[in-house]
Amino acid sequence: MKIIDRTVDENARKGLIAEGIHPVLARIYAARSIRSAADLDYRPDKLLAPKLMKSIEDAARLLADAIEAKKKLLIVADYDADGATACAVGMRALRSFGADVSYLVPDRFKLGYGLSPELVDLAAQSRPDLIITVDNGIASVEGVARAAQLGIATLITDHHLPGDALPAAACIVNPNQPGCGFPSKALAGVGVMFYVMVALRAELRERKLLREEVNLGALTDLVALGTVADVVPLDANNRNLVAQGLKRLRAGRGAPGIVALLRAAGRSPQDASSFDFGFIVGPRLNAAGRLADMSLGIECLITDDEARAANCARELDRLNGERRSIEAGMLEQALLAVENISSLERSCFFNADWHQGVVGIVASRLKDRLHRAVVCFAKAEESGVPVLRGSGRSIPGLHLRDCLDLVAKRNPGLLRRFGGHAAAAGLTIAEADYERFAAAFERIAGELLPPEARTRTVETDGALEPMHCTLDLATTLGGQIWGQGFPQPLFCDTFTVESQRVVGERHLKLRLAKDGRRFDGMRFGAVDALPGQVRAAYRLAVNEFNGLKNIQLNLEHFE
Repeated sequence: MKIIDRTVDENARKGLIAEGIHPVLARIYAARSIRSAADLDYRPDKLLAPKLMKSIEDAARLLADAIEAKKKLLIVADYDADGATACAVGMRALRSFGADVSYLVPDRFKLGYGLSPELVDLAAQSRPDLIITVDNGIASVEGVARAAQLGIATLITDHHLPGDALPAAACIVNPNQPGCGFPSKALAGVGVMFYVMVALRAELRERKLLREEVNLGALTDLVALGTVADVVPLDANNRNLVAQGLKRLRAGRGAPGIVALLRAAGRSPQDASSFDFGFIVGPRLNAAGRLADMSLGIECLITDDEARAANCARELDRLNGERRSIEAGMLEQALLAVENISSLERSCFFNADWHQGVVGIVASRLKDRLHRAVVCFAKAEESGVPVLRGSGRSIPGLHLRDCLDLVAKRNPGLLRRFGGHAAAAGLTIAEADYERFAAAFERIAGELLPPEARTRTVETDGALEPMHCTLDLATTLGGQIWGQGFPQPLFCDTFTVESQRVVGERHLKLRLAKDGRRFDGMRFGAVDALPGQVRAAYRLAVNEFNGLKNIQLNLEHFE
């Protein structure tokens, strides 16, 4: 591992300081392609216009026609946090528009991902006139065809990359579909659905079909949660969406379900941050889809009853604890497998006892440990046929979906289905094809990964001057918008380690010294002793204990 400093645009840094930005923040922002304070002006009127998205006005007309004709709408959601929040945005908005709308989430253990023909048959039992997919559907060619056979129209709202063929839906809204000029290709599924609802409101206003004015800004905390939890790049538009949601939550106007999930984790909604969305609320919401039924998560997000929201949040918190226990056992098995094989280049892992709802998290942990793309598999069943369902995570430099696409093209019939992004993807293969897939994937991943991406590097924002190592700066940093593609600040300094001890069986509590100052430090999730002096990459954090707040250095990497 190599710790390096990010490149800083000096002209941008000086310009930001001249505009009144704190010198440390100016350096951080200049290293993230921010050129002026205007780039940090997060306001609703700065969001990209919905009309820039291909077919969004067609979608608005389709939905308005359905509402006016009192047709029955059915949202088909994905079973992760993005799908759940997108479903909640649709349910809340469409109900406020007077629509007859319900939702359905596929059982990931029986039906898998997306609008499959089997899921359409299940949906048809409630006799919908229009199926609306959220966070899925762009690859559901067969499912859309089955819906057409049954006389059910489909509206696809998705953000995943399309395959060679698009489904023959009544309408598709996806910033990543061919011919769409929407500038933000990084929208999450919930962001796409939010934009569709904004366009629909405009259409209903024009037709004078709104019974009363609907404030869609009330849904931005849901949009922010799904955007951060789905780990999409936080470009300017996504940062603005997240900022609107955080502002609403901090002002005490958050959805009861999000507030309840924060409180179940012992967090204050008034002090909520993008970290809370990604590491506190998101995992608890995802736990429902991983271990049980995401309907529990969706119900938590769409209820206005605080008592019901609290009950749902407690159950989600319990499921998350169970998920963490299962994940720990699976990760231990996978790491033992790595130690027991002669080649350290292994990228695919399978255990017949693994839980298919947790393989994605284990793949992510292994990817971080091994610094390579990893795919983990668990046993599953599709239409009564035993299969392996895999979830992959990749490192910078290897586009995972493109890699799987090349595997599929070179090995026709090997992948039953696949889809995803650059950093994460899912797939299904026949149980008997595991070794064949592993060999093909590892070979092609090796071909596609450039040499410079093979060495693990940790980018930091450089040293933090002693005068800036303050509680005020730590608080300020914690309140900013950080996430994928716009990383939380990571500093680098050399410290003397004066003391260290294991706490909570899994963490290392530290006492560090630098330039005559002493700091409390933590190394979470690691208990290996540090040497007497370390060059460390760390985050400046706030530790609150018994009502007192102090700065704490959270060490993430060291040399």
